[in-house]
Amino acid sequence: MHIIISNTSKEPLYEQIYMQIKKQILTNELKAGEALPSMRQLAKDLDISVITTKRAYEELEKNGFIFSIVGKGSFVSEQNNEMILERKMKVIEEQLMAAIQNSKEIGVELTELQELLTMLYKEDQ
Repeated sequence: MHIIISNTSKEPLYEQIYMQIKKQILTNELKAGEALPSMRQLAKDLDISVITTKRAYEELEKNGFIFSIVGKGSFVSEQNNEMILERKMKVIEEQLMAAIQNSKEIGVELTELQELLTMLYKEDQ
C-alpha cells in the first residue's frame, strides 16, 4: 500500500489517507481480504499521529471499505459492484451540481454547458 500525504493540502491528513486507500480499493489495487497495515504501523510509516490513522480507518470502516477484527487487524471488505457504481454516481452528481452552480454564477446557459460537457466527454475517446 502506497500513501502520500501533503502537509500543504487543505484536506485534513485523515481524509487524504481515507481517499487514497478508498481509491486503491475501488481500483482493485487492494483486494478483498487483504490486510492493511496496523494503525500504529501506518502512523509510524507516515510520521503522523495514531489518532489520524485511527480516524481514517474508522471512516473507511463506516463506509464499508474495510472491516476490523479485534486482535487481528483491518482488512479490505468484499465490494459490492452495484454499491460501488451507486457511490460513483453520487460523486458525479455532486461534481455536476458544483459545475451547474458555477455556471449559473457566471451566466453560462444550459446549452453552452451541455456543449462543453459533450465536447469534454468525447475528448477522451
